[in-house]
Amino acid sequence: MRNKLARFADLKVRQNVLEAGKPLLAEIKGNWNSLFFKNDKPITLELACGRGEYTVGLGRRFPDRNFIGVDIKGARLFFGSREADEEGLQNVGFLRIKISDIDQFFSEDEVDQIWITFPDPRPRDRDEKRRLTHPRFLEMYQRMLKEGGWLHLKTDDRQFFDFTREMLQQFPTKDLEWTHDLYSTHLLDDHFGLQTAYEKRYLEEGRKINYLRCRLLK
Repeated sequence: MRNKLARFADLKVRQNVLEAGKPLLAEIKGNWNSLFFKNDKPITLELACGRGEYTVGLGRRFPDRNFIGVDIKGARLFFGSREADEEGLQNVGFLRIKISDIDQFFSEDEVDQIWITFPDPRPRDRDEKRRLTHPRFLEMYQRMLKEGGWLHLKTDDRQFFDFTREMLQQFPTKDLEWTHDLYSTHLLDDHFGLQTAYEKRYLEEGRKINYLRCRLLK
């Protein structure tokens, strides 16, 4: 508990984290490039980012792009925030919110790509609407993404993955590719050797990693 409180206190003073109580949060919608990053580089989101392994890893690899990790769990965001600060990654930021509220913080066409990395699969039927690829979420992503922006999903949960593929049939897409075994396909090249802590554990347990990517159209 003491460690968590220390991490929460740390986030309050970190410049690369936006959360409740910081004045900039109320102004940020539609203004990420001008107010937060102070550049016009394209924006990529990592949703349910946890410790932000993709946010930081991609930010390190692509200095010509901006990356934002989104999660509600500040004790996890702390690690990605600290790592980005220590490496001086000016193109990396974090947003501590519930993803169900994400449309309050990004305007239409403000985002170029979205990664969803090992989210809670919400396996109970009564939690279907809370799954991050339920149509109510996909509709928000569709608005936020520029026309033809990439949507990526990575998960060990086959049921959730198949649910996502079914939901995507309700939306206009192109260039859809998917696999139930990422590590046996060319799609692994999309990941640049990046792995989340969950992914490392799942691979050690012998689980297959599901992955899909598509361009989400308006």
